Amino acid sequence: MLASFLLSLREGLEAALILGIVLGVLNKLQRRDLTGAVWLGAASAAAAALLSALALNWLGMELSGRAEQIFEGAVLLFAAAVLTWMIFWMRRSAVNLKNEIEAKTHLALRGGGLFALAFLSVFREGIELALFLLAVRQTVSPLQTIGGAALGLFAAATLGVALFSSTRRLNLRLFFTVTNFLLIIFAAGMVGLGIHELNEAGIIPAVTEHLWNLNGVLDEKSDLGLLLKALFGYNGNPSLTEVLGYLAYLGGIFTFLAVSRAKPSAKTAPVTG
Repeated sequence: MLASFLLSLREGLEAALILGIVLGVLNKLQRRDLTGAVWLGAASAAAAALLSALALNWLGMELSGRAEQIFEGAVLLFAAAVLTWMIFWMRRSAVNLKNEIEAKTHLALRGGGLFALAFLSVFREGIELALFLLAVRQTVSPLQTIGGAALGLFAAATLGVALFSSTRRLNLRLFFTVTNFLLIIFAAGMVGLGIHELNEAGIIPAVTEHLWNLNGVLDEKSDLGLLLKALFGYNGNPSLTEVLGYLAYLGGIFTFLAVSRAKPSAKTAPVTG
């Protein structure tokens, strides 16, 4: 439930920020008569994303056996890839996001494309969320997934309204830094679980089927085990390739972040002498 809550909060807040910027531009230009097109685009995108999510869930439920294992493994790995892209996109674009959306809004005003701008912005977030929740649903019950997602979207809407209707400001830099770290851990868990499913399907060799077995200490099917599985991809008896995939993902991501953080500081170091 926590995983679906955080994913929904993050995606929902990104959509709320974009809509808030677009509506802010219309307000400044005294074109409130066009806000209906923005809300219609956002509502249409939400409905389309919901239908896509239902279709993906239906497809997953129709499969069984090896086909189901391949589908689940592919969904988990693809969701991890999209989640990673989203993290780095926001990290790179957060500084100029407001200016970029404002420029797109002015362009849409000239071309009459406000509906399309709102639709595409919200639909992208909705499709990403649908994919993430489909991956999360494989580790927790559908009720927990839906409940966490509903709470996350409600919290995102509340934060969005608070951000654009009051003088108080959320520290978005801190918010995205913290959620980025947590989402990287979630993505690593998706990688591990995806490899596990493909091990069972015979697509990726396990090499060593059970590298260790901690189920006697912490059963992966216990309440705590299921919580850790949903949050971190916990498996009491993982294969060698599952562990290597998990560690390679975490190592690669954190190494890249450390290197990219060091580069700007070297460039901007003051010249002495």
